Amino acid sequence: MNNQKQQKPTLTGQRFKTRKRDEKERFDPTQFQESIVQGLNQTGSDLEAVAKFLDASGAKLDYRRYAETLFDILVAGGMLAPGGSISDDLTRTEFCLFTAQEDLETMQAYAQLLLFLKGFTESERNKLAMLTGILLANGNISAAVIGSLFNENVVKEGVSAAFAVKLFKSWIYERDINAVAVALRKVSMDNRLMELFPANKRSCEHFSKYFTDAGLKELSDFARNQEAIGSRKELQKELQEMMARGDNFKDIIAYVREEMKKTSISEQLMIGIVWSSVMSCVEWNKKEELVCEQSIKHLKQYSPLLKAFTSQGASEIILLVKIQEYCYDNIHFMKAFQKIVVLLYKADVLSEEAILKWYAEAHVAKGKSVFLEQMKKFVEWLKNAEEGKKKRRLISCLFENDLNIHVAVNCNVLI
Repeated sequence: MNNQKQQKPTLTGQRFKTRKRDEKERFDPTQFQESIVQGLNQTGSDLEAVAKFLDASGAKLDYRRYAETLFDILVAGGMLAPGGSISDDLTRTEFCLFTAQEDLETMQAYAQLLLFLKGFTESERNKLAMLTGILLANGNISAAVIGSLFNENVVKEGVSAAFAVKLFKSWIYERDINAVAVALRKVSMDNRLMELFPANKRSCEHFSKYFTDAGLKELSDFARNQEAIGSRKELQKELQEMMARGDNFKDIIAYVREEMKKTSISEQLMIGIVWSSVMSCVEWNKKEELVCEQSIKHLKQYSPLLKAFTSQGASEIILLVKIQEYCYDNIHFMKAFQKIVVLLYKADVLSEEAILKWYAEAHVAKGKSVFLEQMKKFVEWLKNAEEGKKKRRLISCLFENDLNIHVAVNCNVLI
């Protein structure tokens, strides 16, 4: 008989540990506030430091889940209790809208932080975007606030572009695209709109399609125009560098014509760029009596370059207007206008037809009376010369006709 006690059966099994990622995190706005407020108080009053802190904290804290709390902190300094009062039980921050200085510049700076968009829902972002557009249209905030949309984190998630659609729709509805363009240029934002998209989508074609599909064709057209202006500026910069290096005209002309094809720049636009480049590649004398001689010598050298881009009558008129505006804007050149035009006429850059048309109707208001008076005698000479040419052509035609008749009669007699 076995005296050993039999062991009682026991339940055995494996104990599973719950993974942290499977645990549902408790909603705790109080802890969220403590984390944000502590960080804000440590950064001090430096707006740039605050922006960096909020950006870095976005990777650890759930801004989307605690969007309302974040908004309360940035506006009022802490979570709002029912009824709109601020709880005294929690630590508050002095870095908030309600404690800021009461001036427009400070409000504009805070507006950029309030566009910390990752924490808001799509509906909340849309409402904020429309409100921002209305505030921009009414001049309550500066267009510099749009710079907040260029934050890399909100750009790559597509938040910036979607926000911009609602913002610009609201802004243009209240005003128009011209008013928007003026406001953007004032704060140098007119050339930065492509930054609403990630680097791999940062093209005029993508921008145009995105905003046109969203019903903002006028904004797409504005962006295209800005890109064209940027291309022309780059072209002019390169042209000036080629002139400064002393590159030969053949190479310069070939380069410019190639760029005209690439960027679809017309000859009328191009002659204005060439003229500006030619006149900016030299340091002009400040004395009026010396600058005239200097300009004639300089333009005589560059006349082949100007001639290459005045093959059309419209281009010649544009060049004449550019010369008129330049001489008016640079007072030392006021007396040089007629001499410059005569030089370019002799160099076959300008034709008599273009000069006569400019004199009669195509001139602009800048210095009109002064320059028309300067050109009066030369224009009279051109008219007389033109009349003389017509008479010579008429006599030549009559002589040829008489000669043909005479030959025909003689032939008949011989027959």
